[in-house]
Amino acid sequence: MRFAPLVRRGGAVLDLACGSGRHLRLFHGRGHPVVGLDLDLRGLADLAGTPGVELVQADLENGSPFPLAGRRFAAIVVANYLHRPLFPALLDALEPGGLLLYETFAMGNQRLGRPSNPSFLLRAGELLEVARGRLHVLAFEQGEVSSPKAAVVQRLAAVNDLSPAPDLSGDPEPRPLPAP
Repeated sequence: MRFAPLVRRGGAVLDLACGSGRHLRLFHGRGHPVVGLDLDLRGLADLAGTPGVELVQADLENGSPFPLAGRRFAAIVVANYLHRPLFPALLDALEPGGLLLYETFAMGNQRLGRPSNPSFLLRAGELLEVARGRLHVLAFEQGEVSSPKAAVVQRLAAVNDLSPAPDLSGDPEPRPLPAP
C-alpha cells in the first residue's frame, strides 16, 4: 500500500503468482486494470468475468516462455514467490516509469520454517543485484519480520529507469539560462 500511489493512474498492474489476489484486489480497487497470473486460479473464482480483471493460468516453472511476453505493465507485484529465470522477463515487462514491488523469503529463513530450500531463498542483496543497471531503487529492506509470521525476507520497490528529460541532455544539472 505504501507504494501504490506511485503507479501510473490507470496503468495495468500484474500480480505474479497471485494466489488469492490480495494485491490484485488492492490495485483493482484503486482503479487499475489488473492481470493475475498463477498456476492455480481457484482463489480468484469470485473475480472471473469482472471488468478490468484478467486471469491467466500458467505454470511459470515448466520451461515454457513467459505467457505475457511483449506486454508492458505500470506495476508488477510479486510476493512470496521466487523463480529466478523469470527476472529478465519481469524487467522487460515493466513500462518506462513502471514500478516493481517484490517481496519474498531470504537466506536465514530456514531457521524459522518454510521455505528452507536455498533454491527458494534470496541470497543477501539479490534483489538489489536484479535491479542494478535497470531500475532505480526506491526502497530495499532485508531482515527478519514477525508478521504475518516470523520470516526472513527481502523487499524491493524500484522504478524502471526513465530516459533523461530532453531539456537536461542527460546531465542532471539544468542548462544555464541565456544572457539577456
